[in-house]
Amino acid sequence: MGPGGPWADGKAGDGDDVHERWSRLLNRSTGDPGYRDEWFDEQCGGCKFWVALSGELGLDWGACARAGSPFDGQVRFEHDGCERFVARADGTFG
Repeated sequence: MGPGGPWADGKAGDGDDVHERWSRLLNRSTGDPGYRDEWFDEQCGGCKFWVALSGELGLDWGACARAGSPFDGQVRFEHDGCERFVARADGTFG
């Protein structure tokens, strides 16, 4: 494995492309007209079932490990969310 860790297409430095591609899959975007204020405190990065990826992408992305969530086993953006959110006991984010 080269410097900077693994990349989906084998080319280091393409993290921005991956971020943009994955961002199209968001469930809750703050820019959507139907975004509800209470969702701001229910973002994936603050959920006890969100597991951050390693490396540079892990600064913004993690895997959902919440049974019953439609996103269980999928990579999610830290500011995304779903109806199965459970806050971390210590209140941390990311």
